[in-house]
Amino acid sequence: MSPEEQKQAGGMPSDFGIDWTQSAALHAHLKSLNLDTHNRSALIFSVIPHILSAISQVAKALRTSHEVALAGTANLFGDDQLNVDVIAEDIIRAALSQCPSVKTASSEEDPVEKPVLHSSAENPSQEEYTVAFDPLDGSSIIAPNWTVGTIVGIWEGTSALGQDPRKKQVAAILGVFGPRSTAIVAIRTPETICRPICFEVGLHETTQRGIISAEIGRPEVRFSPESEVTTKYFAPANLRAAAEDEHYMALVNELIKMRYTLRYSGGLVPDVVHALVKGHGVYISPVTENSKAKLRRLYELCPLALVVECAGGQAVDSTDGKGVLDRPIGNCDERGGLICGTSNEVDFAAGMLVVDAEAIIERFCENFELDCQGC
Repeated sequence: MSPEEQKQAGGMPSDFGIDWTQSAALHAHLKSLNLDTHNRSALIFSVIPHILSAISQVAKALRTSHEVALAGTANLFGDDQLNVDVIAEDIIRAALSQCPSVKTASSEEDPVEKPVLHSSAENPSQEEYTVAFDPLDGSSIIAPNWTVGTIVGIWEGTSALGQDPRKKQVAAILGVFGPRSTAIVAIRTPETICRPICFEVGLHETTQRGIISAEIGRPEVRFSPESEVTTKYFAPANLRAAAEDEHYMALVNELIKMRYTLRYSGGLVPDVVHALVKGHGVYISPVTENSKAKLRRLYELCPLALVVECAGGQAVDSTDGKGVLDRPIGNCDERGGLICGTSNEVDFAAGMLVVDAEAIIERFCENFELDCQGC
């Protein structure tokens, strides 16, 4: 089907360079969101599809990368790079070059917001976005062939730094590379603030740029109501930190006493997505005196927080209990802790883990518009 025929058949702009012939269901789902009527055509029909196409290409590349080894280089943060990190980075960068509305991009492997060089200078949309991504999260567990992922945040404007994450981060995508290749897509724009969007896509692996072969796995991803939960899950990252932090030890022991089921793989993306798929769970990444914050806000925390919130959950910093999306990002290497998942579990974990209980009380009062003077 030619681009013009696609336009006539589906009413979709033909200028975004996506071949939808193998993804009719995804195209129909995206169109049903009606965001193209709110000047979001490029976001819905260009940026998100090109990134999904890139994720499927990364999945294909990983499936055939049987030798995982150091690439002999390091990123600007000083982290050693694996050959698969570099492969994933290159694939996603190439996909962004096909999106005229993506003006700048940065990644954990190249953590500087730089202009994107496009294959075509023509921009059929007035939209402008910057993309921040972790091309391959969990690369330390990829050698034993465990599930890993890609994390992508899409921000309105040409920079994510100094911006209000709640207003300017308009979409996030989690790519999951396991026995199947899937992606969780979250969208929250001013037009959808009252109905945040979160859905799952099943991806068929491809090596061709601009070709997207996908199907809708779940049209809506939501955490389950408490009354429908039969099994409760927890994922305690960096568990050895419990040996040095009495608050973390107490929290883990309490969850075990309450008969929570342990589900922790060592991969941030698969552990959070497990909670999303099961409809329940809490992921905990503490920060202690000897275990400093590792998760970068721009490339990991903010995109994950958007996905979790769009699914009806919460995401807070484990150091102070404040919302991950409640403060701007100062620089590309800014880091923090994380507690995310179902709201009751996040509140419970934060209440035990955060030393400054006043921060938790303040957040409760803000959520329910209460006067904190009497707390």
